[in-house]
Amino acid sequence: MAIEAVIWDFGGVLTTSPFEAFTRFETERGLPADIIRRTNATNHLENAWAKFERAEVDIETFDHLFAAESLALGAEVRGRDVLPLLQGDLRPEMVEALKRIKAQHKTGCITNNLPANAIGSMTGRTLYVAEVMTLFDHVIESAKIGLRKPDPRIYRRMVETLEVDPKRCVYLDDLGVNLKPAREMGMTTIKVTSGAQAIAELEAATGLKLG
Repeated sequence: MAIEAVIWDFGGVLTTSPFEAFTRFETERGLPADIIRRTNATNHLENAWAKFERAEVDIETFDHLFAAESLALGAEVRGRDVLPLLQGDLRPEMVEALKRIKAQHKTGCITNNLPANAIGSMTGRTLYVAEVMTLFDHVIESAKIGLRKPDPRIYRRMVETLEVDPKRCVYLDDLGVNLKPAREMGMTTIKVTSGAQAIAELEAATGLKLG
């Protein structure tokens, strides 16, 4: 069945994964390995991270909640200290692939993000990210609509807005938990572990030359 749309996650897909930054932070501070990821994964629908990405709490509340949740898992990490670790670098090969796909197919972006200015000033990077965002026909940001992946409603909202059949969509994400609802809707899913791997799978799914 011919592909009509390619839908992208942003962080960890069009940018490098923040997991590398998490690991460096933990090593430098002598924290237990993977304490940040484990805190994010525990009660992942209603934890501090989920509430912040849905803009249900402010940065002060997030800071305290994340500290309490991480402490319960073995070591206190302040939420404020985690936020600067999220700024992955854009993957130019993925941005190029997005441009080539946009010339042939509809494009969408579903991103679990944080309320505006949560990470602080990133003027230069923000301008570059804004340029990339213009490549999408539609963008859904969790902090703006109060829904976040893996809530199935956020995927349905995207396909309805793009006016496409989920079975004719490809969805890319770096987290398996976020791929599952898309796959259950009938989308072709790609778990992104590197730019080269993702592009190879995208080429196979779309039949386009992207490199």
